[in-house]
Amino acid sequence: MLNRFIARAVEVFTGRVTLVILAALLIAGGCGFYAAHHFRINTNINDLLSAELPWRKEQLAYQKAFPQRPRQIIVVVQAPTAELTSAATSALVDDLSKQTDHFTAVEDAQGDAYFRKNGLLFLPTEKVRDTTNNMMDAEPLLGTFATDPSIRGLMEALRKGLDGIDGGDVTLDGMAPLLNSASDTIETTASNGFPTFSWKRLLPQQEGQPNGLRRILLLTAKLDLGSLTPGAKATGAVRKAISDLDLAGKYHADVRLTGTVPITDEEFSSVNDGAAVNGAITGALVVIILWLALRSFRLVFAVCLTLGVGLIITAALGIAMVGAFNPISIAFAVLFVGIGADFAIQFGMQYRENRHELKNTRNALVATAGKIGAPLTLAAVAAAIGFLSFMPTAYAGLAQLGIIAGGGMIVAYVASLVLLPALFKGVRPPEEPHSLTQPFLIPVDNFLKRHRLWVVTLTSLIVLAGAPALMKLQFDFNPLHLRDPNSEAVKTFVELSKDPAVGAQSAQILAKDHDESIALAARLKEVPEVASTRTLDTLVPMQDQAKKLDYIQNAAQVLDQSINGPKQPAPSDQENIAALSKGADELSSAANGRTGPGAEAAKRLAGNLRNLATADEDHRDKAGEAVLVPLQQNMDDLRLLLTAGPVDANSVPKVIAQDWVTPDGRYRVDILPKGDPNDNDTLLNFARAIEKIDSRATGPAVDTLNWGRAIITAFAQASGLALLGIAILLWIVLRSIKDVAATLVPLIVAALMTFEICGLTGFALNYANIIALPVLLGVGVAFKIYYIVAWQRGQTDFLQSTLTRAVFFSALLTAVAFGSLWFSVHPGTSSMGKLLALSFACTLASALLFQPALMGEPRKKPEAEPKAEPVARGA
Repeated sequence: MLNRFIARAVEVFTGRVTLVILAALLIAGGCGFYAAHHFRINTNINDLLSAELPWRKEQLAYQKAFPQRPRQIIVVVQAPTAELTSAATSALVDDLSKQTDHFTAVEDAQGDAYFRKNGLLFLPTEKVRDTTNNMMDAEPLLGTFATDPSIRGLMEALRKGLDGIDGGDVTLDGMAPLLNSASDTIETTASNGFPTFSWKRLLPQQEGQPNGLRRILLLTAKLDLGSLTPGAKATGAVRKAISDLDLAGKYHADVRLTGTVPITDEEFSSVNDGAAVNGAITGALVVIILWLALRSFRLVFAVCLTLGVGLIITAALGIAMVGAFNPISIAFAVLFVGIGADFAIQFGMQYRENRHELKNTRNALVATAGKIGAPLTLAAVAAAIGFLSFMPTAYAGLAQLGIIAGGGMIVAYVASLVLLPALFKGVRPPEEPHSLTQPFLIPVDNFLKRHRLWVVTLTSLIVLAGAPALMKLQFDFNPLHLRDPNSEAVKTFVELSKDPAVGAQSAQILAKDHDESIALAARLKEVPEVASTRTLDTLVPMQDQAKKLDYIQNAAQVLDQSINGPKQPAPSDQENIAALSKGADELSSAANGRTGPGAEAAKRLAGNLRNLATADEDHRDKAGEAVLVPLQQNMDDLRLLLTAGPVDANSVPKVIAQDWVTPDGRYRVDILPKGDPNDNDTLLNFARAIEKIDSRATGPAVDTLNWGRAIITAFAQASGLALLGIAILLWIVLRSIKDVAATLVPLIVAALMTFEICGLTGFALNYANIIALPVLLGVGVAFKIYYIVAWQRGQTDFLQSTLTRAVFFSALLTAVAFGSLWFSVHPGTSSMGKLLALSFACTLASALLFQPALMGEPRKKPEAEPKAEPVARGA
């Protein structure tokens, strides 16, 4: 009855070709206008999972408490010396702080006056004592630097340092690093290079530290969430500031961007990188495959136009149903082309076979509809069920794709039975002189008939033997692993994640008040997987504060007159030349009769000082500036350190405290993992341990763990629902449990083979490539349905049939459409293409070899092909 109804409908449509085509084009035009004006995409990856999941509620509560964190740009500034890094960072902070149209906050925690002033208080008490004692011992040198910041003053300080050798306070070998650094600066100046000099090595409190060569800025960006790259304007503003300030030229600073915003933006840029070229190549391959299948560019044109119209209508329906696409649902276009082309190829190949027999185009189209209509209907509904099965799951991103792709299957089905026949009639295709059957495959058909039990048994044994590989199946749901590892943002993030002070892969718990945060941090410190914990109190150095302040204040009193006294008048160039010559003589004298690295460094610097004395004034000024500018910075830092006073929680600047305390009084507890934070097992074990302590835990580590759980659960639920729904549909139509099994078992075999190969090869599933499962259900069940319906009619010898030829070209086209994703530079997209290609290979093998052997001989004799009554004269 269904076949007769569809045949009658096609007869009507092919009698009104112009009307059908115009109507389709008008509908597509309207849908295209609607889609273009309402297109939106939500690039927030967190929204891919339901907000009703318990851990998502904690995540959203945390993000609401600290709304600046998901909008964060991390700027990493690194220069050859700590002083250059500080200067470059300060220049960038000053510039970005004025750009309120792009940023709501610019935080430079390391450069904040609070930490610069109270830096000594964060050191152990013994270290503070030793540091302040060293400062007081260096009082003569510090006084010289402060009162005479010039080349003359530097040479006077050098003399005092050399005098200390005779007194036994220092050794010449101990001065070697400083002397060699000075020589490096002078020699670089002489060669017109970029001279650098750092005094940080003279400050004992910096020993064992990275010497401030790296500074981190935290920017809270204003985002455009309707854009594929929501942070593009903000990151563009940062890069423009870096260029305008010439940080690379003035400070030799390397400035890199990372954090949530740049990583997300770079991800979508990498997805689009080469997409136009890949799209053009894929499109050309699709056209070639269509031509190989249909052997007529007129028919290829009709199929392409049908797919284009259907795609536009599906896009408009998708926007109307979901409002805004997400990073997964945007893939509906590839799914539509891949699966929609299957319907068109099935119709087109059957048309060609009928045209060979009936000669008349319209008669052939009606006969085609009468034969292919029912299996196409069943395949479209089954594919739609496969996609829609994700709707009840918590995987909202894929549920949205399921809604759109499910609707797209109906659109593709209708287009294949309404627009495609009309276009076939309208393009006036050539006659088909030859049958489409493939006699060379008769031996294979005969082999499958004779040895069907062996084929079924062997296939079953292979699948069962591979079952243990399923235990090795890996699920990698770390979002970082799905991004381009060579991108600046990802490489920088991986580098930062190794620094415990940054805590890029940490976990967070929002405690209800201050007391709970302290108790929770203490409890978490005892967990073996935890390296350390941080709270607001970590920013307040309370231990031995009074004793440390006594040491600092004592040093301040001793050094006050020396470092805050009046400056001497600047020397003339002649005075500088005289000072350089005198310094060279004193170095030579100090090295006289001595051996070792100190003597060699003194002789080297003596020669460089003499050369600088005879050079032009510009070279002396340049060399002097390279040494004196960082000296001024360090003297300013020293003066600030000596003004430290009592601090408590109220002393922490608001811009920093707001990262730790919410306006309603809740306190953030930060937990850092022990071990390599970029190792999946380390991260997941850490997250599990934290969850056992407190279910409120959130943060990157906990989110990664729960992403994996949620997606695996969603796919288990969707798979069960899809198989159940398709089984019920098949039973309603086929009315035979055996026939339903003959349809579903090959599908399950293909799925098991796909995942077993993944397990054996170590190919990991992730939240991007796991999309292959619904595609496998959609395309795989369609192929199986075509065979089971033909088998029920009594058809045999499948491999040599037109049906198998259609299935082959359909699978080839779909594999090319999806497999092209393999060549994407984006790891997530590439892994999706690999898994899709593998799943299609397994699906095709199961459909062509296993299913015919499983079905065996048909229960009834083949039906005679229906001869359509002539409905029109001519072509």
